[in-house]
Amino acid sequence: MTFQRARTEEQRELRRRTILDTASAMLDEMPVAAVTLNELSRRVGLAKPNVLRYFESREAVLLELLDRYLQEWLAQLADELAAGVDKGAPMAERAEAVAGILSRTLADRTVLCDLFGAQGSVLEHNVSVEVVTRYKRASLDRLTTMASLLNKHLPELGEDARLFSLQTLVLAGALSAYSTPPPSLRAAYEAEPELARFHMKLAESLQLALRTTLLGVLPRT
Repeated sequence: MTFQRARTEEQRELRRRTILDTASAMLDEMPVAAVTLNELSRRVGLAKPNVLRYFESREAVLLELLDRYLQEWLAQLADELAAGVDKGAPMAERAEAVAGILSRTLADRTVLCDLFGAQGSVLEHNVSVEVVTRYKRASLDRLTTMASLLNKHLPELGEDARLFSLQTLVLAGALSAYSTPPPSLRAAYEAEPELARFHMKLAESLQLALRTTLLGVLPRT
């Protein structure tokens, strides 16, 4: 794919979307750490300096994708909670349902979880104050949306809903690293099955962690 020079705002926006869509396709093929600016430039059909006209770094591209994926997940989450949580059920049953829905829908979105796992240690580095500030402002909006969704079904959370929302995303990122072991580690697990207890399945381990966290923040009955 090759491009002529973008001369209008519409053409520049199309170029940005193409870069993001290409990076998204790469994340379906490889882990976050393997996505390089050189390979992204090659696939987009632009010289690396031209890609840098639209995004100041690889990390800036991935941060914007993280926000995109988060918005998509929140849209799905609203429907899942509405369909899967009985508002008339006791608090403990609603908490169990919420933990199950959160863990299942996040585990289905492994790229989103991987990006969360890389956010603090990788993605928020090598970006300007402007870029990271814009991302953090968007993140606050997403947390507010998530907290509002949770409070609809677990009003007992109250002001703790935003903190629980943040903890959910951090846990999903941290646990995702243990759910996809590299080839050498998979071989070690196969050779010594006893070692496989270190392999944590994302949906199961995340549900346990979220259930435990909810028990900690919900009021005692």
